[in-house]
Amino acid sequence: MDVHKPVSLAGQVFERIERAILLGEYAHGTVLTETQLCKDLGVSRTPVREALFRLEEEHLVRTTPKGALVLGITEQDLKDVYDVRLRLEPLAGRLCCERIAEEEKNSMKEAVDLQEFYVKKQNPAQIRSLDSDFHDMLYTFSGSRVLEEILVPLHRKVQKYRQVSVSDPDHAEQSSAEHRAILDAILEGNPEKAEKAVLEHILKARERMLGKTEAKPE
Repeated sequence: MDVHKPVSLAGQVFERIERAILLGEYAHGTVLTETQLCKDLGVSRTPVREALFRLEEEHLVRTTPKGALVLGITEQDLKDVYDVRLRLEPLAGRLCCERIAEEEKNSMKEAVDLQEFYVKKQNPAQIRSLDSDFHDMLYTFSGSRVLEEILVPLHRKVQKYRQVSVSDPDHAEQSSAEHRAILDAILEGNPEKAEKAVLEHILKARERMLGKTEAKPE
């Protein structure tokens, strides 16, 4: 689901490089040069430079004389992300329940239905995509641009670890069930229940994610 307006070429380049970093395709310590990125992505230097500048602002790379050094996301970063999500995402759930439109409820229901379908099919790529869709909708339908602007990039930062988690059938099933509980609370129009369901989901997601990183340090 595309809940955002179209992005510029520089924005697209930023998202492609960011995703590659978060998924571990550009490992920690890799040096990215403008020349190589232009060749790999088929674009000119200007959007690449803009993208690298934004990546440095996100603390995912650091500029060096040889190029952009990939920093990625550390286990402490991941813990901090979940600390923030634990405090803000339940509020998004409450506001979403209070402000969501009828057609938006249908969109969320479709995402959860499809996620459950692909969990049964054991399709990690589709599960991960629908997980992102669900959370993007939760943030957007909260009607709070402030929450959306904070939570969307935070959720995106844990992509690499989510990829590992959704490859685990048990974890994928648990996460899908938690999304269903959030959706049910929203459809019932119960803000307190929605807030609690989101809190429980983030707590369990943190346990699943940090369990992975502690078992296999980066």
